[in-house]
Amino acid sequence: MNVYEVFLKKPGRDEFRHAGSLEAPDPEMALMYARESYARRGEGAEMWLVDRADVLVADEADLAVNVDKPHRHNDGSLVAARRKDRREGAGSDE
Repeated sequence: MNVYEVFLKKPGRDEFRHAGSLEAPDPEMALMYARESYARRGEGAEMWLVDRADVLVADEADLAVNVDKPHRHNDGSLVAARRKDRREGAGSDE
């Protein structure tokens, strides 16, 4: 038996959301089980089924902050300080 993850999307611009998991012997049965378990009452306009064996899982190293590229983690404080210094400098010139 394979484990499948079920994702549903409501009509409109909403994103897909994880609805649950199920076990099935093959993709066709997984689709039938998912329809019966998660879409009987029209809970979604679209459905994705993903075999859990095909899911890639990131480890801690993949999720760590990339410290060697600080420009990607700019909170704007350096730019704000530089602008403030320029404004204060321009006021003293007059």
